[in-house]
Amino acid sequence: MNLSQYLQGLSYTTSMTQIDHIEVQDVTADSRQIKKGGIFVCIKGGKFDGHSVAQQAVEQQAAAVVVEHDMGLENQVVVENTRSAYAILCGNHFGNPAQSMKLVGVTGTNGKTTITCLIKSILTSLGKKVGLMGTIQNEILDLVLPAKYTTPDPYQLHAMLARMLEAGCEYVVMETSSHALDQHRIDGCHFAVGIFTNLTHDHLDYHNTMEEYFKAKVKLVDMCDQFITNIDDEYGQILTDRLGGKAITCSVERDDAAYTAKDIRFSQEGNQFILVGNSIIERVKIAMPGKFSIMNSMQAIVATMTLGIKSNDAVGAIARCCGVTGRAEVIPTGDRNFTIIRDYAHAPDSLEKITLALGEFAKGRIVILFGCAGNRDRTKRAEMGEAAAKHSDFVILTSDNPRDEDQLQIINDCKPGLDKGKVPYKIIPDRYTAILWAIDNLEDGDLLILAGKGHEDYQVLHDETIYFDEKVLVEEILRQDEELKNSFAKK
Repeated sequence: MNLSQYLQGLSYTTSMTQIDHIEVQDVTADSRQIKKGGIFVCIKGGKFDGHSVAQQAVEQQAAAVVVEHDMGLENQVVVENTRSAYAILCGNHFGNPAQSMKLVGVTGTNGKTTITCLIKSILTSLGKKVGLMGTIQNEILDLVLPAKYTTPDPYQLHAMLARMLEAGCEYVVMETSSHALDQHRIDGCHFAVGIFTNLTHDHLDYHNTMEEYFKAKVKLVDMCDQFITNIDDEYGQILTDRLGGKAITCSVERDDAAYTAKDIRFSQEGNQFILVGNSIIERVKIAMPGKFSIMNSMQAIVATMTLGIKSNDAVGAIARCCGVTGRAEVIPTGDRNFTIIRDYAHAPDSLEKITLALGEFAKGRIVILFGCAGNRDRTKRAEMGEAAAKHSDFVILTSDNPRDEDQLQIINDCKPGLDKGKVPYKIIPDRYTAILWAIDNLEDGDLLILAGKGHEDYQVLHDETIYFDEKVLVEEILRQDEELKNSFAKK
């Protein structure tokens, strides 16, 4: 492919002539991957500016060097934003596979993973070929691939989209993170449907303010044909107002939305409600507990309807979905008279919502075990403590992914929030020991919520990453406990 083809869709200036005769081998923004005959895109990051090695790229015989200002290079291509240019160049490199499939993008603080998985489940159940990109994993039809980031970097993104197209995918459902939107990773992609879930305190270590966080999220709007919003959320309402009636609104609490939930019935096994809106009335059953699951399932159903799926087909398909890994997931406990649930809640709002929602059907105490991540937003730690105590009966404060921060310092940052409440709590820094203690001290009817890790099967410590799958660990603890009881019974 020649340089002219790579530059399609870009606004640029260059002194190079006959660019349609310059053959290009590849494109990269990694200075370690500069190749003869390739395009090197100079991106300024937090610690390194690619412009500093632009001349080096020329010396290594790069076919073109993409920059944001005139550097006097013989083969430079000047653009306004190299991050955006890199995304478009990557799309062109892989033949723009996204243009041949229908994309659904989901953004917001909470609910992205659940909604994308539900949409894929609905479409797949109805015989559609679907790809998925998200926090837990990437999926090409039934093939499961690991995911390093919620939304991949542009090269990986388009490489994955190309694989999905080759596999016959008609639809691709994507989580679109605020980082990805802010860094222009999905520039050049066009979405048939976009969804805004909610916005709560998170990622302010990156965005600094809620206003900047919101600004990043709403960039998805201009990339979509149709956009679905949650007007029960403050920022969802703000976005709806900005769209001037163009949004497809959903609500669990209000009657003025395009779609609303009525006759809601909660249980530990899942929820039921009647979906009302736009000449439809459908009884919905979902195998996921909690009030927040109502909105998640509603937005997933409405998204598939917007794609042309009949409402009764979408409702029937979601009833067959068994839930999402690490999202309000019940861990089997055999014949024991207590319940253990793991959830990815790692922000104050999500922590409060999962505790409040599961408390709807708890027979005994609500016990919540949580920690805060290291090298992340310190300002939300006290809020996490306060949220954990708000609707629980006992709290166990432990570690999450401390990374290279002192675990005790992280815990001390959380304590002021916990101390605001009147709920008793216990501090056990080692997470495995904390889980062991929690299970050993559960009483009949208690509900234990393991919050923060969700689907993750690892823990990031100071100098290593260790295997840490809470579902597996709980099952092993319960198995050993059963064996111990049986040995005593035989004696």
